[in-house]
Amino acid sequence: MKCFSFQAEDLGCLHNSVMKSVHGNLVVWYGAWIKRSEENRRILYNTLLSAIQDLSHLGILLQHGFYDVYAGESNDGQPHARFSSGDAVLLCGMVPVSNDTSELLCLHGDPRSGFRKAEGSVAGACLQCRDRPMVAMLHVWKSLQACYSWLIASDYRKTIRPYISNFINDAQFDVFRVIYVSSDDFSKLSDLTQSKCNERQR
Repeated sequence: MKCFSFQAEDLGCLHNSVMKSVHGNLVVWYGAWIKRSEENRRILYNTLLSAIQDLSHLGILLQHGFYDVYAGESNDGQPHARFSSGDAVLLCGMVPVSNDTSELLCLHGDPRSGFRKAEGSVAGACLQCRDRPMVAMLHVWKSLQACYSWLIASDYRKTIRPYISNFINDAQFDVFRVIYVSSDDFSKLSDLTQSKCNERQR
């Protein structure tokens, strides 16, 4: 995946990283680009897809797409979420009941509300997929212990899940550890960037 990251940088990728699930063999690759025209985005999409398919002998491509960041902030007040190698990341993907994601966007428009006071919380961001009706939520923690402490204390199934169940057909989440970050060892999610996530399972 690092080789794929180098290819992406040649295509104009600003920041990229690799995250691995702590529960299994799922790997997520993330890359950020400056927003571009739909035609240029489609060309980039096809080029990246061709490159990742060259790695098909190493794993199965489960999901891919471009995402727009519509909300996000770090606990230090910066208008972006950032993460470094070794950080823990809670990633949640939600498919709405209808093709309209607006209700989910309103629910998660301020990702700070449920996380800002949590000990060990670093940043949060919400993303909307450009290619299919899907909303993703990404939250960064200083450590796995901080992430799991929040999950246990918040009791996701009894508090958060019922809150969003009327708006979604499916929701999946997993905890990842950041194992690689490009350039100066941090990545940013900003409303000025467009992110590309490829999920692969070894």
